[in-house]
Amino acid sequence: MRIGTNHGSLSDRILSRYGDTPLGMVESAFEFLRICEDLNYHNIVISMKASNTQVMVQAYRLLVQKMIETNRNYPLHLGVTEAGDGEDGRIKSAVGIGALLEDGLGDTVRVSLTEDPEFEIPVAKALVDRYSEEKLKQHQSIEPLHSENGKVKLSYNPYDYQRRESVSVNNIGGHNVPRIIADFSERESISPATFFPVGYNYSVPLDKWNINDLACDYVYVGDNHVDFDIPGTLGIIYNSEAWKELENPLRQYPLFCGEEFFKSEKTHPELNFVAVTKEVLTPEFVSKIKNTKNIVLIADSFNPHAMPELRRLFISLTEQGIQLPIIVKRNYKDISEQDFQLGSSAEVGALLLDGLGDGLWLKQQNCTSPQVANSTAFGILQATRTRISKPEYISCPSCGRTLFDLQETTSKIRERTDHLKGIKIGIMGCIVNGQAKWLMRIMDM
Repeated sequence: MRIGTNHGSLSDRILSRYGDTPLGMVESAFEFLRICEDLNYHNIVISMKASNTQVMVQAYRLLVQKMIETNRNYPLHLGVTEAGDGEDGRIKSAVGIGALLEDGLGDTVRVSLTEDPEFEIPVAKALVDRYSEEKLKQHQSIEPLHSENGKVKLSYNPYDYQRRESVSVNNIGGHNVPRIIADFSERESISPATFFPVGYNYSVPLDKWNINDLACDYVYVGDNHVDFDIPGTLGIIYNSEAWKELENPLRQYPLFCGEEFFKSEKTHPELNFVAVTKEVLTPEFVSKIKNTKNIVLIADSFNPHAMPELRRLFISLTEQGIQLPIIVKRNYKDISEQDFQLGSSAEVGALLLDGLGDGLWLKQQNCTSPQVANSTAFGILQATRTRISKPEYISCPSCGRTLFDLQETTSKIRERTDHLKGIKIGIMGCIVNGQAKWLMRIMDM
């Protein structure tokens, strides 16, 4: 039997005592768990579903902690409820479910999409396959966390979202929203049309840039040359040697590799990007960057199981008092578009849900188009609720209790409301997930 707690359906008794919180969800599950145990029934699986990925991940983690404290060990059923459809639904599901699978939590999985049920299974299978024993054996060892008296002290709270504290360098870090870097370094040349897939449309007759809500913040061009005026909201990143040759580097910045920054005779006075991996972050290197105020770190990993290595990197820098902004970079090559979206959502999303990361850089080679890579990056930030760039659609999956054509209705609502940035729209399919439930969510906003 499954004991399922839903974030949107907590009882008045639970809400009055714990509020609409992950702890309230856990206590709700424990109420029913105790009833079963009093009747000597233990064939139970537990789920903590929510459409908010932050709440969902925190609730599952807290549930596991409470079970450990009370000597319980029931299996977990993972799912992001009412995730929606299309790209958004897949990204949101991968962020929530993937973050927990990265932690080693979960025994069964359900992906809930507002689509025909047969489209849910391939997504769930692709997510689970990422964590097969065969693939996990390939990863390199990661330095364990320090412990005192058998207890590990974390530099972040896994049960309560708080963004890692960082200084602001230019428009990155501090209280700025996470930034997105698009990668065009593999292009043979750069023209104004190159930037169209990442939110910038140049009008030749008007000699004007039109910028949409999914416009990236920086573009990495490598050794290419940009010989035209760029939009005022965009920054260009060059390899350091190519940047040094620029005559007028307005809103154009260099990328250095580790120690290269300190050996260079020329650096940008305001903003320099410095690529690092765990191997680069020696005590000597960390001591050099500690008092440097004009660099942003690009955290990269080539470990097959990259997320925990990157999380360890964040923890190590925090322990050493480094508050520089850190952008997470992930590299994907020769995989399907679905694997690109699900993999990046699980890896980067897991870090963002822990408050780690001041931006992301998804480099794709032979995976998908620049437009999909850019929309995936914005989708990950939207799903983790760290940067809102469009409406959030919370809609039920297909179900025998649905009383109307949910998919067609959802599509019509999207067409008329996709310009309403920052609002949440609930599209419920039956009396179980109907008006009363959604009214509670509206009041909670």
